[in-house]
This record gives sequence, C-alpha cells and structure tokens, in this order.
Amino acid sequence: MQVVHPVCCGLDVHKKVVVGCLRRDGGGGNVSKETRSFETTLSGLGELKGWLEEQGCKVVAMESTGVYGKPVYHVLEEQFEVTVANPRDLRQRRGKKTDKMDAAWISELLAHGLVPNSFIPPRDIGALRDLTRTAAALVQMRTQAKNRVHKVLEDTNIKLASVVTDLFGKSPRAMLEALVNGERNPRRLAQLALGRLRNKLPELELSLAGRFSEHHAAIIRMALAQIDLYDQHLAELDRLVAALLERRPEITSAAEQLRSIPGVERRSAQAIIAEIGVDMHQFGSDKRLASWAGVCPGNNESAGKRRSGRTRKANRWLRRTLDQCAWAARKTDTFLGRTFRTLQSRIGGKKAAMAIAHKILITTYHLLSTGTLYDDEVYRRTNPDLQARWANNAIRTLERLGYRLTLERAA
Repeated sequence: MQVVHPVCCGLDVHKKVVVGCLRRDGGGGNVSKETRSFETTLSGLGELKGWLEEQGCKVVAMESTGVYGKPVYHVLEEQFEVTVANPRDLRQRRGKKTDKMDAAWISELLAHGLVPNSFIPPRDIGALRDLTRTAAALVQMRTQAKNRVHKVLEDTNIKLASVVTDLFGKSPRAMLEALVNGERNPRRLAQLALGRLRNKLPELELSLAGRFSEHHAAIIRMALAQIDLYDQHLAELDRLVAALLERRPEITSAAEQLRSIPGVERRSAQAIIAEIGVDMHQFGSDKRLASWAGVCPGNNESAGKRRSGRTRKANRWLRRTLDQCAWAARKTDTFLGRTFRTLQSRIGGKKAAMAIAHKILITTYHLLSTGTLYDDEVYRRTNPDLQARWANNAIRTLERLGYRLTLERAA
C-alpha cells in the first residue's frame, strides 16, 4: 500500500495523558516507531509539540474524544496538520486494545492516508457553537422547572393550567406568586387576572380551589426562581451572540438566509450555522452533509435485500434543531408543511419530521452555497405521477360509492 506520509504521528488522547506514536518510513520496508507519553497539562502538551518539531513531523492524527481532545488540538493546530477523526473510523482490532497499540494503529492508518478528517469549525463558529449549545441546555432545564410547577399544581388539585393558555404569562404568574406568598382565597386569586382573561373569572375561581400547603409553596417558589435565573442567563447569551455576530457579518447574512426557510426562526438559524458553519465546500455535496448530520436513511443491504434504513447517530444538537424546525414547518401552508402532513398520515409524525429535517438541511446547503433566499415557488412544481395517483384514487373512491364518471380536463 502506498505511503502518503513518511513521517507522521498518531495520538491516543485521554483525560490525564496523551500517548504519541511517531512513525518514520525510511523506504525499502524500513519502518521505525517511537512511542512516548505526555501529560495533558499545558507544559506537557508543550513537550509534545517540541518532540514533534524535533523529529520533523508535520502531520498528526487523533480521535475525536470530546472535550479531552480540544486542548491537544488547540496547541498543535497552528504549527501542524492535525486530523481529527471519528473513533468509529479508527477502531482497533479485537485483542489489540492498549494505549500504545491504539497510537501505533492511528499512525499506521495516517501514513497510508486512511484517516478521514472530521469537520472542525473555525474559532468564531466554535464560539457560536458553545453559546448556542449552552442556550439549548438552559432552555431544556427551564422547561424541566416549568414542568415541575405543572406537576405540583396537579398534586394540589389546582387546575389553573386548564383555564389559561400559558401558565407563566403575566396574570397566571401573579396568581402563582400570590399562592406562594400565602393567599388561598380563590376569588381574590382570580381577581388578579388581566385583560381578556377576566372574561373567565368564574372558571378561574373554580380552578384555583385546591389543597395548597406550605411544602407545595416552597417547591413552586424554588422552581419560579430557577425559571427567572434561566431567563436572565438566556438574555445574557443573546447579548453575547449579538456581539459575536456584529464582528462576523457573514454569519449574520447566512442566518438571515436560513430564516427564510419555513419553520426556521432566529435561534434555530443561529444553531444550524453554529453546527455546520457558512462554508459548504468543506462538505463536498448536500448528500455528504446529510450523511454527516445523520438525517438521511441508513444503508444496510445484503444479497439484494434492503434491511433497516434507520438513521445513524450523529450530531445530536443539529438533529434536535432540525427536528424542531420540521415540526414548526408542519403548521405552515408551504411545500414543507404540506409534505409533512402528507407523510404524517402515511408513516407517522416522527418519521415525517426526520424526512422534513432532511429537506431543510438540503435546502440549507443550497442556500448557503448560492447565497440566495428560500423561494417556495420553486417547489410548487407539478408531479405527473403524483397527480395521476391522486386522480385514480379519487375515481376508485367514487366508483365504490356507486358513481359513474366521465372525466374531462378543464381548460
């Protein structure tokens, strides 16, 4: 097999130690390997960097090991060609699993050009990714706190959530604060309603009668404090994101392009950009991007038989955002919304959402590649096969009901 990199190094990264195997091909089958271990502190990584420089190594490969691999990558990226690969592509043979053998195996694959590189975002995109992922985690924790309030109210037989649309709106929040502060009279609690909610005063009085005790008040008080704290943190993250976007107008422009897609809002657009960046040439094609994101059908075929087509596990942050956008697009009168509803009736909501997520990502690729906005008219093209199937289904339905049809195409 042809040697692509005569001098290269494979790194096996852990929390406290990184094991490096330097492979040197002298030609004629003369291959030497040297293995060393370094601490993952800044001084230890400096020693690793000096060792690679001393040996004249310019190419390095390592597994994508989450947060443990980031310090190693940041120290080496400026001076070396660092390849970060999916651990699935570097899996060692059974019975050969040690740190030194892993590093040697990675160096062997790298020497022959068999290590596929993973997508590593630029610094600003990486910073945006950290902010958007933190925001998504905070939204999830805020939802858990809100669900806790719902659960406690049900336990006390207070049915406020059955009367109001948003339990944490201005009027319901005032009622919750009054409950926590000791008010138990349903009529006085109902009088805190504002605006059109006052039309439901009788229903509010009935829903606010329950057995609310002190420990319920303590739990809801803590949950409301958590919700307020999460709201403050989310507002701070929004300010940090806005400041970052001011420095990078191309990211702002890309996010505005994505917001033209049905179902994609401001935070969703920022989250998508944070996961895939703005340069689509690094993925090569829309199909490769969909495969990288794990939103396309899987391949499992043997002897001409197609087996499971389940999507593979990939970027869960991107998949979650695309899934949310798909469900939001379902409510729109657009190509994506109509396609979702059609698929939902046939294969179910979850599979339909994944299919629409796939379409949204493919659309994202082409919008960012061409610098254009989403145009729903492009997708309003007629499909002769689909129209014929609809017509045949309608004819058969009417014939079963006892009708005879004479079809004539309208002008």
